[in-house]
Amino acid sequence: MSRRVLVVGDIVTDIVAVHSGVLAVDSDTPARITATAGGSAANTAAWLADAGVAVSLLGVVGADAAGAQRIAELAAVGVDCSPVVHSPTTPTGTIIVLTDGRNRTMVADRGANHDLRPGWVDDSFAGLPDLAHLHLSGYTLLHASSRGAGLRALELARARGIPTSVDAASAAPLREHARALLDWVAGVDLLLANLDEARILAVAADSTVDDAPAAVAAVLARTVGEVVVKLGPGGALWTRADQTRVVAAEPATVVDTTGAGDAFAAGLIAARLAGTGIDASLAEAVRLGTAAVGLLGGRPPAAPQQSTARPARLSRDR
Repeated sequence: MSRRVLVVGDIVTDIVAVHSGVLAVDSDTPARITATAGGSAANTAAWLADAGVAVSLLGVVGADAAGAQRIAELAAVGVDCSPVVHSPTTPTGTIIVLTDGRNRTMVADRGANHDLRPGWVDDSFAGLPDLAHLHLSGYTLLHASSRGAGLRALELARARGIPTSVDAASAAPLREHARALLDWVAGVDLLLANLDEARILAVAADSTVDDAPAAVAAVLARTVGEVVVKLGPGGALWTRADQTRVVAAEPATVVDTTGAGDAFAAGLIAARLAGTGIDASLAEAVRLGTAAVGLLGGRPPAAPQQSTARPARLSRDR
């Protein structure tokens, strides 16, 4: 049975600045600054490949050196980047990540991620007949420019009976689109969100909801098949209808929380595809999330491996 996953969404360059103490506004703050590969979808794809899952990534980068480097890095760890498109007019996205280890602030220029088109989703599904799962980055739905492609991916997956998961992405843009996002993801098999994101979505569905994680998850489970609320140092909570599971966090030395949720999603998807039960799947998700917070940047520390991926294609009008 195929275990191939198609991940749809963002590919960016992360400029990570790890600082200590409060930022000195209008002055200098010492920091350790590193340029790394990033993007929620790309990170998830990399962690899936590191877990041994066959994974393809659909996203858009610029026809620039940064885009070529992002694709080369993903292909080197085993991600099939043949669906990725190079935009000839828009540069590869860049995000500045300011972090003190635990708290994280992102300043985003999505760049070529805005150019994702529904027609490229059609091409990807047609070219990957062995798909077993679709994972969609919520950023794709939260921006009008790429929303059509995200909705098309969910539509095609439903039509083919392919299980789906969506990561809620980020609290700030959710505040504007929470009610709409619940409509867009209605019927997906799995919704992943951290506690802030889950609370925003739950309040949009039911303004009287208690803010306890279990209550929030129960409200969201009225819309989707399963809900996982990521609780950081509190572990994670899973809900389906009237069933709930909680898994504790693992001890962690936190270096940078960037990409921890992406690693968590990859661990959960990989375990579920392998037929693992929910408790063990949650434990695997927590394990990868814990590994991620001990690293700088959002990718696994995987050694490059031989890739059979075809090169990304040039942009076409759709």
